[in-house]
Amino acid sequence: MTIDLDRIDLSTAAPAEEPARQFYFLAKCREWVKSFEQKHGRPPRSHVTTFGCQMNARDSEKLEGILKNAGYVEEPDEKKADFVIFNTCTVREHANQRLYGRLGQLNRSRKQNPEMKIALCGCMMQEAEVLEKLKKSYSFVSLVFGTHNIYKFAELLWACLDADRMLIDVWEDTDKIVEDIPSERKFSFKSGVNIMTGCNNFCSYCIVPYVRGRERSREPKDILREIEALVSDGVVEVMLLGQNVNSYGKTLEHPVSFAELLTQIEQIDGLERIRFMTSHPKDLSDELIEVMGNSKKICRHLHLPIQSGSTRILEKMNRRYTKEQYLMLTEKIRRAVPDISLTTDIIVGFPGETEEDFQETLDIVRRVRYDAVFTFQYSKRTGTPAAVMEGQVTPEVMKDRFDRLLAEVQAISTEVCSVHTGSVQEVLVESVNDHDPALLTGRMSNNLLVHFPGDPSLIGKLFSVRLKECRGFYYLGEGGHVLT
Repeated sequence: MTIDLDRIDLSTAAPAEEPARQFYFLAKCREWVKSFEQKHGRPPRSHVTTFGCQMNARDSEKLEGILKNAGYVEEPDEKKADFVIFNTCTVREHANQRLYGRLGQLNRSRKQNPEMKIALCGCMMQEAEVLEKLKKSYSFVSLVFGTHNIYKFAELLWACLDADRMLIDVWEDTDKIVEDIPSERKFSFKSGVNIMTGCNNFCSYCIVPYVRGRERSREPKDILREIEALVSDGVVEVMLLGQNVNSYGKTLEHPVSFAELLTQIEQIDGLERIRFMTSHPKDLSDELIEVMGNSKKICRHLHLPIQSGSTRILEKMNRRYTKEQYLMLTEKIRRAVPDISLTTDIIVGFPGETEEDFQETLDIVRRVRYDAVFTFQYSKRTGTPAAVMEGQVTPEVMKDRFDRLLAEVQAISTEVCSVHTGSVQEVLVESVNDHDPALLTGRMSNNLLVHFPGDPSLIGKLFSVRLKECRGFYYLGEGGHVLT
């Protein structure tokens, strides 16, 4: 949505309807920025730090879009910014301690810039004990809001700029989804697209349902409209985001399955690639597998978290599938999509896990033969059922199992990923290589990275690359020709 902020009449009351209300406050913020420039001889500077998942990253793009439209200039160094916002994660408890440490450091920087405003948002702000700690020990923070009202950031920003005390606006839950909020994308050629928020699964180790709320799906027409606009602006790949995309559409007035949504998205001209995450095994339907098998745009990569290979532990985790059901599902997927790349998450040391349970996890890794496994040592998360379960595994045993799992995973992944050596593959060129400016970095459909010689003008294009050598989780290649 394109709005001329200069034509908004600020002498009238703010509209009640969204998103017009947010554009009104965005225009007021712009007026404040003009006054700041007159006073300081420069525009105000902003810095956004994102912790956590890709959904948080997408939310931060919306925060940055508001700030940019208000007139702020991005500042890479948070200590030099006039407005700093931390978009927080609380999946693991140590993330909270990291934030408190960063706030302490930033408070010292405020002595050089007393006008600096600090804002906090995201999952961590949904915890009552966090709010109490902030009010007691971090009163210099200017603004606190949560996960349910991020669309209100323009309004909250204006209130924050006009106040000299901590403002807190945290909702317990909402059924509201507001479309057409400005966004500032990190990449010109690819973008995340939230298709739903919240989670209804309540895995016993996970805090997400308590801080993100219940599942709410966006209307298909709004998702399609957003993707069409992104494609018209140069995007060739989208990542559909949700805590559990497989359960998309169940909360809509007229339910639409995730498979049906993918089929509609595939029809968008100019869109080359479709990715999605995260998938919950219990909700991955035969319909979705069929759509993936027939699709020309859905990437050949599926992230399907198993978490444990032991059915007994899976039951304690409240995952609602067995080891055998998971194995049957992966076999079904591989029959339909033979070139699929499967990746997963595994937690080692869940309360009550025995050596026998751990051997079941090693067994499923050997049988499925994942392209990559994201391994985690169980971290007790206050507020979850698992945190008070009996049989907490000692750190020494947990580390031993983690190391053994990692060795097994790396050996298998190296074999699995190397099968493409010598083939020519399509990659989406994403950047100049971080370590060698003579190389470009691209991503294959199966999500593996390829580093190859090339000119930066190729960034954002689909390019054919011959894979010369596998280096475990990435390839070295040599270029061919542009495909788009």
